[in-house]
Amino acid sequence: MSDKNNKTLKPGWRRVKFGDVVRLSKERSKDPLADGIERYVGLEHLEPGDLRIRRWGSVADGVTFTSVFQPGQVLFGKRRAYQRKVAVADFSGVCSGDIYVLETKDAQVLLPKLLPFICQTDAFFDHAVGTSAGSLSPRTNWTSLADFEFALPSMDEQVRLLELLACARESAESYASALEAANEMLRSGLVSIFAAAGCSPANTEMSQAIVRPEWRLVSAADICVAPITKGATPSGATGVSDTGIPFLKVYNLTFDGSLDFTIEPTFLSSEAHSKELARSKVQEGDVLMNIVGPPLGKVSIVPAKFPSANINQAIARFRARKEISPRFIAAYLLSDWAQRWLGSRSKKTSGQQNLTLELCQTLPVPLPPDHLAEGVVSAIDALFESVRLTEERKLATERTYKKILREVFGDV
Repeated sequence: MSDKNNKTLKPGWRRVKFGDVVRLSKERSKDPLADGIERYVGLEHLEPGDLRIRRWGSVADGVTFTSVFQPGQVLFGKRRAYQRKVAVADFSGVCSGDIYVLETKDAQVLLPKLLPFICQTDAFFDHAVGTSAGSLSPRTNWTSLADFEFALPSMDEQVRLLELLACARESAESYASALEAANEMLRSGLVSIFAAAGCSPANTEMSQAIVRPEWRLVSAADICVAPITKGATPSGATGVSDTGIPFLKVYNLTFDGSLDFTIEPTFLSSEAHSKELARSKVQEGDVLMNIVGPPLGKVSIVPAKFPSANINQAIARFRARKEISPRFIAAYLLSDWAQRWLGSRSKKTSGQQNLTLELCQTLPVPLPPDHLAEGVVSAIDALFESVRLTEERKLATERTYKKILREVFGDV
């Protein structure tokens, strides 16, 4: 980098190219299982904005991945980089070819523990997205990433900044762990609630004979005021302009009932919303579930004050009758019992799992007796509220962390 560029930086800082201080690992394993590797990581296991790897798959279940990673190395999702998937490995394994394994070239030039923070800056992601090619699954490449320029602090400053960033990140991750615990409480709570109806998560069959006498078994269609329907792919283009109608996709759905429209928000024209996709309009209180996986089982409730929206063909819409709580429907769809019933009947083709609208409509739903209904709904509300409050605290700490990251690196 030229001295002219360096003059605009803080004392001791200098501009470098990413590829000058970071290397792309080329370690491979032709037979991970024989090499003693137990775990694999795909893009689906990385969470946007979370540096920890909290989920993985077992190599013993069969996997074609060959890229090896080691503890301390940084995993960066090169496909759909706008999803901001970066993580630090704390175990060894193999990963998808859509994940780059990165490490510093010289720990005396760039501290290995500072690398993931650089990879989380807006400038780095903007560069990765800007150099991505492909319409459906855009990918960046190592040559382009290696050309990314950023301001490298002096070693003494790196040590100081690392301490500051690690402390902020630790706080954010503590709430991420708390959210994990809240979600686990949600899952176990739903098991207990529906166990009162006689439901067993291990059972893929449902009949009135299984359900306790005071509970009624009805179809999902019976508790919906409008036909259970799905979205479609509009003939016109969708885009990221925020002047249209929110167009919800599977990645906007969650496993805790919330709706996350911060992930690649996509919009639809008002004309397509009111004409071509009129049947799949969604409104406050609608319950949405993905019907194309894996993974299946993502369920979201459209929140209050969310604008009029629409859904694509991979999402089914459940609109509850007046006397039925949307949270009851969402809770049941998230329950192990409903998911086992649906999953065992899904069509598995070309690595996909698909649910039909007929399955959604005929899904048996256990309704509590009148004298228990209020208590059941209250218990469900409490579980969802616990998750919501924890999520709010997590988001607040993440905003603080991102603010510190911007103040430290600026535009890098």
